Amino acid sequence: MRVRFRFSKLGKVRWTSHRDLARMWERALRRAQLPIVYTGGFSPRPKVSFGLALPTGAESVCEYLDAEFDTSGLPGGLGTLAQPGFEVVTLPARLTPALPTGVDVLAAAVIDDRAESLQQEVTSCRWEIGVTGVPTSRLPYLVEQLLDASSIVVHRERKGHTVADDVRPAVLACSVLSPALLDCELATQPRGLRPSELLRALGPDLEEGSVRRTHQWITRDGARREPLPAGAESAPHAGVRAS
Repeated sequence: MRVRFRFSKLGKVRWTSHRDLARMWERALRRAQLPIVYTGGFSPRPKVSFGLALPTGAESVCEYLDAEFDTSGLPGGLGTLAQPGFEVVTLPARLTPALPTGVDVLAAAVIDDRAESLQQEVTSCRWEIGVTGVPTSRLPYLVEQLLDASSIVVHRERKGHTVADDVRPAVLACSVLSPALLDCELATQPRGLRPSELLRALGPDLEEGSVRRTHQWITRDGARREPLPAGAESAPHAGVRAS
């Protein structure tokens, strides 16, 4: 059985790296004594798959994790959603106390075992980005310039070499939410754009303040949805194989 979790990462724990967060989740799954499936080999690890990595220092209310559970030994096998011992609706309350302060499990739901991975499915993310280093009166002008540009070139390190990428297609939306706060939607495919790169494209003097990921979106056939809404007890299209 494959279960998708939605969780938040807020406060001081935002400085925890993606790798350390993965270890925290592995410990939490063991502490909660859940029937997690393990990999084979000399160093078995829980079968978990995270979504898009969150930049260290950024907060989020929409992080995702898929985990595989073995319910064959429980009464009813795969029909144990309403059975004592493995009720998916209770998993957020069971896991949150086993995780560090600031990491709260918001929802859990069964998804199709054949569904695409989160990294393949998510097409864009919405961000709230605090900005410093520029007069707030100038920020709307910089955003307008960005959106009017036909191309925006940033330089990135790739395999030990500096390459120039046009990131304008990755800026799906950008607006000034408050005097020093941007509201942006940035594409994740074919190559994602990070908030820090967006600020670099806006202006060399801009500095990153608080950053929070507020939504991750899956777009299919013109429709847009979240991988799992907060508080959901069932996943959208959970029984439909991803096309």
